[in-house]
Amino acid sequence: MISVSLGAARRLRAFRLWSLIHTWTSLVSMAFLLLLCLTGLPLIFHHELNHALGYEAAVPDLAPGTPFVPLDRIAAAAIAHKPGEVLQFLYFDPDETNTVLAGLGKTLKTAPSDSFVVLDRRTAQVLADDKPGAGPIGFLLQLHTDMFLGLPGKLFLGAMGLVFAAAIISGIVLYGPFMKKLDFGTVRRKRSSRIKWLDWHNLIGISTLVWALVVGTTGTVNTWADLMLKMWQGGQLAEMTAPYRDVPRHLTLVSLDAAMSTARTAAGTMTPRLVAFPGTGFSSNNHYAVFMAGSTPLTARLLMPALIDAGTGQLTDMRAMPWYIQALFLSQPLHFGDYGGLPLKIIWAVLDVATIVVLASGLYLWLVRRRSALPRLTASRTLTTAEPGE
Repeated sequence: MISVSLGAARRLRAFRLWSLIHTWTSLVSMAFLLLLCLTGLPLIFHHELNHALGYEAAVPDLAPGTPFVPLDRIAAAAIAHKPGEVLQFLYFDPDETNTVLAGLGKTLKTAPSDSFVVLDRRTAQVLADDKPGAGPIGFLLQLHTDMFLGLPGKLFLGAMGLVFAAAIISGIVLYGPFMKKLDFGTVRRKRSSRIKWLDWHNLIGISTLVWALVVGTTGTVNTWADLMLKMWQGGQLAEMTAPYRDVPRHLTLVSLDAAMSTARTAAGTMTPRLVAFPGTGFSSNNHYAVFMAGSTPLTARLLMPALIDAGTGQLTDMRAMPWYIQALFLSQPLHFGDYGGLPLKIIWAVLDVATIVVLASGLYLWLVRRRSALPRLTASRTLTTAEPGE
């Protein structure tokens, strides 16, 4: 009998401890999570919304099969459009195969690029000046990623993501004992509003916990992107370019198309996603860095840099990026449901709304509990401070 009572007391203490963890981790992260969920909802459809609002370049209709012009011609057109600036990179969007995004800056080391230009790969025509962060979607993205605070804002939101993960895990621990005498999905509609909302909170929370953990952890990983890229630059990239560290910069560079051809030959079936020019932070003073991607939905998110000697056009190194960079590349599209087209985005949006309901109902339950506890606390204090004989 005594051992049973001790076991029950330990379980009760453990339950109360997990309840405290769940309550306070939820409260600490709630305001920021509501911000992330509310801003993240339209960001799921960022491509569609930017297109509808006119913030994406209109691509002319040309005859099917119109060949692409040489990349050197595109590079020249981008530089001519932004006199006084230097070309840092070309980016090839897998969803917009007829366009290329050129990033330019006042110097090769400017980070991020000062300006972006969208060009037609079939004509080298400038289609638009793409201003980073332009429009309502750009504003929401900046608010969602760092709250306009730069790296400190990103790291703070990443910490909130970890606190949110603790809230989810503690909620899972509490769910079992709470539902021991209730069937799954039970909502006691004839009880008080607080009980009904508690049941809805538990039901929606347990139904979305996998998605919430995935989005929360991938969001946290994304906040570390700047630090991960710096680790890669100081680690693997420095190792790959070490033999050229003291080699003077080439006065004349080989054709960009020749460098691209070398990378394509080395990478087989992979396709180019980005070309970083010599002197930028993603190459060396003497290399084109051509980042190649796979052809499947999964491998298309994973990049492999091929370093091409900018003086000779020869491949000097090519290797898979470290595991932490690969994890970053996989987490970015997964965070916004960008793997399965519009159907997956709709599912992501529904789950996002459900998470907003869980957060709002959790706040409501905490406020109701505090209001109901306040009269009892006031009465207790009155009794303990009353004078004898009163």
